[in-house]
Amino acid sequence: MLYNKGKHIIASINSTNTASICKYDNCKIFINELVAKFSLVKLGEVYHNFNPEGFTAVICLSESHLSLHTWPEHGLINLDIYLSNFQRNNNDTVEELFNLLVQFFNASVIHKQTILR
Repeated sequence: MLYNKGKHIIASINSTNTASICKYDNCKIFINELVAKFSLVKLGEVYHNFNPEGFTAVICLSESHLSLHTWPEHGLINLDIYLSNFQRNNNDTVEELFNLLVQFFNASVIHKQTILR
């Protein structure tokens, strides 16, 4: 079987919508909707709110992972999204997840790196 490289996006985005990046509650709901929308298989998740604000989230998927970390004091969100192509081609899904998260945070892209691996 030929190995079909998966897409991995690592990015920093900027948002002035500090309400969306201070606590994880709404983001967790949105990520659960994305997992269902794209028929991904969630294996586990960790969300943590920092004091006084900001959060980190790591969602382990059978396809691989989605993680993010926020710094509200800087309007910064770092994203890491990787899906393998083992059972289906997920490259378009990775792009859609990225674009939908940028929209969710009402953000602009500072830096985006795409790796096929």
